[in-house]
Amino acid sequence: MQRRNFLRNSLAATAAALAPATLLAKEENNAANINLGPNAGKPFQMDYAFHDGMFKNNGGADFIDQIKWAHDQGFRSIEDNGMLGRSVEQQQKIGDTLAKLGMTMGVFVIDGGDNWKTSLATGKKEFLDKFLDTCKKSIDVAKRCNAKWATVVPGYFERRLPIGVQTGHVVDALRRGAEILEPHGLVMVLEPLSDNPDLFLRTSDQTYAICRAVNSPSCKILFDMYHMQRNEGNIIQYMNLVWSEIAYFQIGDNPGRKEPTTGEMNYKNIFKHIYDKGYRGIMGMEHGNARPGKDGELALIAAYREVDSFKAGA
Repeated sequence: MQRRNFLRNSLAATAAALAPATLLAKEENNAANINLGPNAGKPFQMDYAFHDGMFKNNGGADFIDQIKWAHDQGFRSIEDNGMLGRSVEQQQKIGDTLAKLGMTMGVFVIDGGDNWKTSLATGKKEFLDKFLDTCKKSIDVAKRCNAKWATVVPGYFERRLPIGVQTGHVVDALRRGAEILEPHGLVMVLEPLSDNPDLFLRTSDQTYAICRAVNSPSCKILFDMYHMQRNEGNIIQYMNLVWSEIAYFQIGDNPGRKEPTTGEMNYKNIFKHIYDKGYRGIMGMEHGNARPGKDGELALIAAYREVDSFKAGA
């Protein structure tokens, strides 16, 4: 009995020790079964920009390591909403890494703390001063990471004022911001959002009118297709109407705000349309991962390989 107990306990201990390795091997096999297509590792047709954390399971927790890993998968750009809050050392290191790999920095957000409150629409000096100060700080940040675009959100409606007066206040603020950014080649891209109905900037035509009123090469549209699908639909139609003012696109399927192929939007057709119109700029991957872990990250890449396989000009 003692011998049988010893053998049973030894086998149990061995199985327990091997379990983590077995689970890891299973996860790797599942990931390995995801088909990335014949162009795996090659640059995509379009310039998709991922963000920190999107490839952390395969690339590692450090953003620099993720950038290197994603480059090997064919990505050539990043975006980082929180770049303004990173240390000077981190900003410079990210910029140096991108330069070494021949990659491009996409948007970061110009946010002095007033983006998610009633601010620029009020016309109050306190909000204007903070916005302009943040624009000035953003210039040095952009130089360190070689950024050319920065997202601007004008904040919430001031519902005690007529919409035309609010719009005038926002236009005035953006003109002042553009005067700061334009000499340095930095473009603020205005992003209409769908997160809640209090946000002042909601539709592409509203954003178009504001850009035309500001009348600066440093004030253009960030056309986030997830938000625009939720707020107005007819993505291609509205895109065509405001095309002259679009400087940057972002991606996210609806519903869910995950990678293409997970929702209702025909991104393969949308991407072909954008490409055929001559756009060769950045397509920001402003969404989450539909599945967790390493296999979820590879599934995300496989989805992009699928929607990027459109036949240009056909």
